Amino acid sequence: MNIKSPCWFRFQDYLKNFSFALPAILIFSVFYIFPFIEIFRLSFYEWNGITPAMRFVDFQNFAELMQDEIWWQSIGHAAYITFIALTFQNVLAFALALACDREIRMKRFYRIVFFIPPVLSEIVVGIIWQWILYAGLQDGQSIGLLNYWLVKSGLPHLVNDWLSDPQTALTCIAIVHSWKGFGWGFIMLLAGLQTIDRQLYEAARVDGASSWKLFTQVIIPMMVPVILVVVILTILGSMQVFVLVLSMVGQGLGYHTEVPVTRILSAMTGTNRFGYACAMGVNFGVILVMVSIAFRWLSNRMKQA
Repeated sequence: MNIKSPCWFRFQDYLKNFSFALPAILIFSVFYIFPFIEIFRLSFYEWNGITPAMRFVDFQNFAELMQDEIWWQSIGHAAYITFIALTFQNVLAFALALACDREIRMKRFYRIVFFIPPVLSEIVVGIIWQWILYAGLQDGQSIGLLNYWLVKSGLPHLVNDWLSDPQTALTCIAIVHSWKGFGWGFIMLLAGLQTIDRQLYEAARVDGASSWKLFTQVIIPMMVPVILVVVILTILGSMQVFVLVLSMVGQGLGYHTEVPVTRILSAMTGTNRFGYACAMGVNFGVILVMVSIAFRWLSNRMKQA
């Protein structure tokens, strides 16, 4: 009589559990791990992306990248967009989440409306806002919704070529990006607010806490983990903004609206330096990973406090 040992049954259970995770592991490996390894390998070569001839240049691409002012300028532009998103976008999302968490009329309707911008295509959003901010002339008058209403409101001196002016183009992109993305933060923050026990609110009010103390001493401490997640996702998403830039201004303003991903695209399609573009990608990935680790460390410290 052949009786299988308990180790055999544990091994079978392990195989069954692993079989469920295997498809996800394969997909992650094929579309994430392998491309990253290949990009890291190509970053040590000089290659035009077409011919099979590749010249090993060691760390030359990275050394050149450290002195590339345009690259670091694009990082600064992405950081500026991220700053606008962290302030304007998340403050707006938190304020609307607080409003919808209360018993107000039509709050379900507001939840749906506030989540419409994030699900729209970035191409569609970019084209619509390009039309709104357009500053062309027709019969001697400015067209474009914003400039039209500025003229009708008696403020013609404020009319501007918003997306062609280097001083305003990046700010316009940042504001549109924040408008499109605030719905994600709104949903996450609203979900976090709804997990707070209502008895805490009642106990604070019984103790005579004002609305400000209720906000700073009850809501904010309870929402710290959710806020940190929203901040990390906002940083990662804003630093990688790309489609919105191309759909609103293309590459017409050059360095004034250059962001890391458009800079990488320019290196690939403009100068055919795929190895240098891969070095940019590796450098950019390291920056994002370092930011994620820093905020993860901050999150753990705040949870322990």
